[in-house]
Amino acid sequence: MMDFIMVPLIIGICVAGVYGLFELFARRKERMAIIEKIGDKIDASAFDGQVGPSRYFRNFSFSALKVGCLMAGIGLGLLTGFIINVSLGNTFHDDSWYRGEIAGTAYGASVLLFGGLGLILAFIIEMRMAKKS
Repeated sequence: MMDFIMVPLIIGICVAGVYGLFELFARRKERMAIIEKIGDKIDASAFDGQVGPSRYFRNFSFSALKVGCLMAGIGLGLLTGFIINVSLGNTFHDDSWYRGEIAGTAYGASVLLFGGLGLILAFIIEMRMAKKS
């Protein structure tokens, strides 16, 4: 159904992976150079109150929650698009091009709608957890 997008998608993923790997090594070299440059100039008193678990929980990221809600929304959108395609696909026309357009529209709209709803749900959960702490 979507064979035209598979080749650019795979090439894009491979390029992004290679770029990410090079950037990871470049960042590591930069950080090591900064640590070596600082050396013995900083003593332990510079980090008062910033070391330990409390530092990490203040800057806690909800990226796993966002990705999880987005994936659940996309899955629900694909399921809804499939149900719409199966139930309404044969009722309009026998033309295969028109049926393909209906299927593409149903899948695309459902994935975008439920993916967006998943991100909104993640935002609401994040706000509730921020109010508790």
